[in-house]
Amino acid sequence: MNSRKNDIVESVRRIQQTIPPEVMLQAAAKTRTLDDVETVIQAGVTHIGYNYVQEALPIIQAIGNRATWHMIGHLQRNKARIVVQHFDMIETVDSWKLAQTLELHCKSLQKTMPILIEINSGREANKTGVLPEGVEELVHQLSTLEYLQLVGLMTMGPRFGNPEDSRPYFKTTRAIFERLAVMNLPNVSMRYLSMGMSNSYQIAIEEGANIIRIGTKLFGERQ
Repeated sequence: MNSRKNDIVESVRRIQQTIPPEVMLQAAAKTRTLDDVETVIQAGVTHIGYNYVQEALPIIQAIGNRATWHMIGHLQRNKARIVVQHFDMIETVDSWKLAQTLELHCKSLQKTMPILIEINSGREANKTGVLPEGVEELVHQLSTLEYLQLVGLMTMGPRFGNPEDSRPYFKTTRAIFERLAVMNLPNVSMRYLSMGMSNSYQIAIEEGANIIRIGTKLFGERQ
């Protein structure tokens, strides 16, 4: 095993030692090579997240169902069909129009798709996601669909800086998660709270995350 593979395997081992067993470690694989992704899978990380469809497709086609594929980037409606065909979970549903488009493609494939709503918990103009006050309306709309199943929420904290700066974002999202969990709507179950990246995942876990999306801390800095 070459030194890069050794480094990735060791990173997986270190991170797994710092997280509770019920927390899903997802490898955020943007810009990573097929070898890198193969290495994390062999090390035991079988949930792989991608931001861009075109970058993900050759990796998904090479690896197939040895991994579970998460869409974690902003999704445009014109990419909805190909995402439905190749991904296993979509974490970034942020509008009723997108949901309707996904529903049509899922229906044509007779495929049930678990989804998360992406929340813009920091109300940042440069980020996508539903504002906190808009979440409940979207949830009621999603509950009417047949092929999309809402299984939780996702948010992004600040990528850089003091990890503590992320805590208010995560608290806001957790509060919405808990409110939705007791609403008992059809096709809605609050199972997953996807929060936290390489610099903030420990804060996210403290605030209730059970999916963390780790890139740099697994693979090293992007080349």
